[in-house]
Amino acid sequence: MRKLIPLVAPLLLVGCANTDMSDLRGFVEEVKARPASGIEPIPEIKQVIGFVYSAKNRRDPFTPPDEETVATETVLDNGLRPDPNRRKEELESFTLDSLRMVGTLEQDEQTWGLVKTSDGTIHRVSTGNYMGQNDGRITRISEDKIELIELVPTGSGFLEKEAAIALGEE
Repeated sequence: MRKLIPLVAPLLLVGCANTDMSDLRGFVEEVKARPASGIEPIPEIKQVIGFVYSAKNRRDPFTPPDEETVATETVLDNGLRPDPNRRKEELESFTLDSLRMVGTLEQDEQTWGLVKTSDGTIHRVSTGNYMGQNDGRITRISEDKIELIELVPTGSGFLEKEAAIALGEE
């Protein structure tokens, strides 16, 4: 049986061959008979209007600044820093924009704020808790907003910035 396969295979391939190529020749002649298409012209180059920069009394941006200029531009470090040893709270993984105040709760003469996260979970917070990604410490909770102070990084240290989350409508 194995000896017959090499003999039969060429016979089968010869049966598949079609020597009539009139349709192919017709297509080639049709393509050759078509008129040649023109090449698109090169687009015209538009003239650019020049601009002359005059620095006048400004420093050249490509040269290093003088020692005196650097000293006057440097903002002194005010000593504010986030506590690296403080354990992060759950609401510090969210941006303030993604948090919504949904109400307050008073219990044992303490006011709690109710904050809803973007995933729909409601958290209870009090004064002194932290929330937001800039070490925002809650300073006051009222019926209509939660006030906090954030430590915003600057080029040379940190700056305290007041922020608030207002009571939102659902």
